[in-house]
Amino acid sequence: MRYKNNIKQRFGTIQGLRSFKDTLPKNIKKVIINRGQIYSETLNNWKFLVGENLFKVCYPKSFKHSNKFGVSTLLIMVKRGHEVDLEYSKKEIMNKMNNFFGKTIVEKIKLKSFEEEQIISPNNKKIKKNVTKNKYQNKINDVMNEKIKKSLLELTKVFKQK
Repeated sequence: MRYKNNIKQRFGTIQGLRSFKDTLPKNIKKVIINRGQIYSETLNNWKFLVGENLFKVCYPKSFKHSNKFGVSTLLIMVKRGHEVDLEYSKKEIMNKMNNFFGKTIVEKIKLKSFEEEQIISPNNKKIKKNVTKNKYQNKINDVMNEKIKKSLLELTKVFKQK
């Protein structure tokens, strides 16, 4: 195989198949990398970590690692009216997360409440708005490849369901 240096990639590659991370646009890579592995594992196991009742009313929004200025923090979005239930379960959620990862991952949990955004159509049916946030939606819309764009939209729908 020949080694190619004259391609529009950041790193030199061997001719043949490229990895998925090399095919993604730069702005999408930043979104995926910023979320991190701990956040993705938390999303995948959120139902187990908080239980069935709290799973329906809250979801993790972001995770910030500890640094010299602050502790590691998990930001949880909670539907308005259910903040007290989650406030009483904070300690239990921290213990479950730390046991799940095998070390102290979360030292602090912040809560942020939201109202469920819905549009009422003329048929009196409730329709949920877009799943993704506007800034991520704009980045996804900038992607030229239709297959990648469609798969990223499906990925956001899966995360929203969890």
